[in-house]
Amino acid sequence: MVMKNRESVGPQMPTLAQMFSSCNGYVGTDNNNHGRPDLDAETLIFENGNLHSGPLEALIQHLVPTSDYFPDRTYTFSFLLSSRLFIRPHELLAQVFKLCVLQQNLTGLDNGFKTERSRLDNFGPHLVNLLSEWTEMFPYDFRDEPMMKQLRDITQRVIVLYPELRKDISNLSYNLVTKLTNLKSYEENLAKIEVDEQRKRESHVMPTTDITEMCPSPLALAQQLTHIELERLSMIGPEEFVQAFAKERLKPEENGNKEMYTKNTHNLESYVQWFNRLSYLVASEIASHAKKKMRVKIIEYFIDVAKECINIGNFNSLMAIIAGMNLSPVTRLKKTWAKVNKDKLKILEHQMDPSNNFGSYRSCLKAAMWRSEGAAEDRGKIVIPFFSLFVKDLYFLNEGCSNKQEDGTVNFQKCWQMAKQISDLIAWQQVECPFEKLGVVTNYILTAPIYKEPMLSLASYECESPETNFDKERFKQLKLQPSPPVSPSGSEPKLSQSCIPKPSGSIS
Repeated sequence: MVMKNRESVGPQMPTLAQMFSSCNGYVGTDNNNHGRPDLDAETLIFENGNLHSGPLEALIQHLVPTSDYFPDRTYTFSFLLSSRLFIRPHELLAQVFKLCVLQQNLTGLDNGFKTERSRLDNFGPHLVNLLSEWTEMFPYDFRDEPMMKQLRDITQRVIVLYPELRKDISNLSYNLVTKLTNLKSYEENLAKIEVDEQRKRESHVMPTTDITEMCPSPLALAQQLTHIELERLSMIGPEEFVQAFAKERLKPEENGNKEMYTKNTHNLESYVQWFNRLSYLVASEIASHAKKKMRVKIIEYFIDVAKECINIGNFNSLMAIIAGMNLSPVTRLKKTWAKVNKDKLKILEHQMDPSNNFGSYRSCLKAAMWRSEGAAEDRGKIVIPFFSLFVKDLYFLNEGCSNKQEDGTVNFQKCWQMAKQISDLIAWQQVECPFEKLGVVTNYILTAPIYKEPMLSLASYECESPETNFDKERFKQLKLQPSPPVSPSGSEPKLSQSCIPKPSGSIS
């Protein structure tokens, strides 16, 4: 289906999530202002009124603004998100600008532009709007020098043609540099935390205090966990999901410059590692106490923290706590669990129920999303999803749909569905944590030494003696091994279904 004209769509006020939720697919009209005879190559395929697929060239063409056309924000986000599966971002930007030059017949007009101003009309503002949306939605693309160089070159040419857009371009550049600077600061902070954590780990000395002494209030700890969650969640770029699932990587060019083709960020992996750390911190806090009474106290404390996380809307910390209590070195402590208040367990057992694809959790998440949409203050807007399950849902969407149709055209419907799911996360990333930050507590959470698996099992056996022959033999073998250092995580994170903790359905 070849569309003759594209209607102008101005800047959008609603959030991306609201725009995606208002329709089942992208409805658009094609822009044939390219002056090229090979229209068949520019065909976009629509089904039931929604854009279904099309050649990569046609989808790129649909992104290009003109004097009377500006691409819809949902299309821009969907295409830019998945386009990196087919073309490198800096190559896409180059093609977009090349099409702009050809369509507007700008070649050689640098000196005589003023006489052409009336013909170009709103082309300049529309191009700047597209660049603004690109840098806003995918700022990490511009960590690559080729991208940043092209952006500078394009905006400088626009200023020559449209001097009045200098302020808009300056704001664009300022906002982009701010985001990239914040990313660099965040990465440096993570590196410092890792160094501090490693220093404590190599000292081979466990803390003399525990989490209940550091932060006696379960509510306060839930709030500090929310601080960490929101900070780390906010730094994940939407393109990181597509990069994580991409099976085929673009090969480096012959010049050997691999830097521009590799992932520029690892925020998604860092967030998964944080989940693992919190899980093992919970288990370590429990297993580090020789007295059963103290272990019961710690378990009930974390159950209360988990309940506060539910009330806040922090489902990722909730699930990390549950996962920590479901590690086998903790679940085997039957004498300890026998003393735990069973009433405290009921709500967690409901939340952790994996039946119906975590149906209980999904219902609770929907309720939190509904609350968030109507909230006037940040406290009510907090929605932090169970991240591994969020990744799992995207993973199955990616695996269940091919990137291209049988005829070789790009499956835009898949691009749209991926973008729609990620748009919810973008809304959740914008929330500022309303709680007071307690640096001493967050530092303890992030840097306190924790047991890795062999040491955790050994501590568990020392808490409660092994009963089965298997456990007795394993305990014997563990005691013969050199004492391993505590570790920041129990295992390397996997960005697939294996990320998902597998609760047993009952903690006790």
